[in-house]
Amino acid sequence: MAWSFSLGRLLGSELRVHVTFFLLLAWVGFAAYSSGGWPAAIDNILFVLALFACVVAHEFGHALMARRYGIKTPDITLLPIGGLARLERMPEHPMQEVWVALAGPAVNIAIWVILVIFGAGVPWETLTRIDTPGPGLLNRLAYVNLLLAVFNMIPAFPMDGGRVFRALLCLKMDRVKATRIAAIGGQIVAVGLGFLGLTTANPILVLIAVFVFVAANAESQDVAMRSVARRVLARDAMITEFHALSPSDTLNTAAQAVIHTTQHEFPVIDEDGTLLGFVTRNHLFAALAEEHPRSDPATSVMETNIPQVKLTSGLNAVLDGLHKGAPAVAVCSDAGHMVGYITRENIGELMVIQGR
Repeated sequence: MAWSFSLGRLLGSELRVHVTFFLLLAWVGFAAYSSGGWPAAIDNILFVLALFACVVAHEFGHALMARRYGIKTPDITLLPIGGLARLERMPEHPMQEVWVALAGPAVNIAIWVILVIFGAGVPWETLTRIDTPGPGLLNRLAYVNLLLAVFNMIPAFPMDGGRVFRALLCLKMDRVKATRIAAIGGQIVAVGLGFLGLTTANPILVLIAVFVFVAANAESQDVAMRSVARRVLARDAMITEFHALSPSDTLNTAAQAVIHTTQHEFPVIDEDGTLLGFVTRNHLFAALAEEHPRSDPATSVMETNIPQVKLTSGLNAVLDGLHKGAPAVAVCSDAGHMVGYITRENIGELMVIQGR
């Protein structure tokens, strides 16, 4: 996921943190410091570390339940609303998806029960003083885990409740339509959260609302694309007419190519027809804005980590490559020569043409 970075691997999954997660933590920390100075700030740091552990446990609840159905979890990303465990594929049966979705909130409930056993409570004052050390660390952690469980069970994407809702809808309709309905529900919730955040002057709530709205739409688009991908090969979706750059071309040459074509990305191909990488319009513009000499080689701004697939590869493999952040996926012949490439934009065009 964009705007996230890796913290390492844990239990077979890469643990990543989205930058917006730290905005939430910073808000809680600042509130604690403002109300009680350094003692409150230190207490808040302990609370943040414990909260971080609870969110990680929530996501690994999803991951470990998915593993029971033979599904791996390549990475887990922590977000302001809790986190996102990215499964390598969705469960084959809707009820399997239900259990995978419920596993995360179930972990939070289990943590709450353990904290209660150790003496924690959730008094009413905890609800209004979550960002201060007054209610006590265990009380606040107990409340946060209940909050995570309840909030994530809202029946709208991208929360766990939205996935349960979508899975139950899948028992009566196709997955694309069910996802679209759940995504609309998520966007309605996002509008409500945004309005509440604006009226209460809560920027974090507005941030969460924006994320929920965007994530719900992205989930709907991704499911629709994968529905098309199941019956389309790479050769059916690839761009075959394109302007390519050579390793000796300069930034000025690449800039002229941007002006005279409609491409957003330009493959750099050597004399043997081997793909070296892609020069994207955004990276080119950034280099020119920083006043890099136009005589510099275009390869100086080239992205080299470009996934490659065969002509007969399914489009699902292409989507996996694009989800990892690549600007394009190269389609190569058996000899290893690039014969075309695929971007997210032309997959979207393919969906429109096919009536999706």
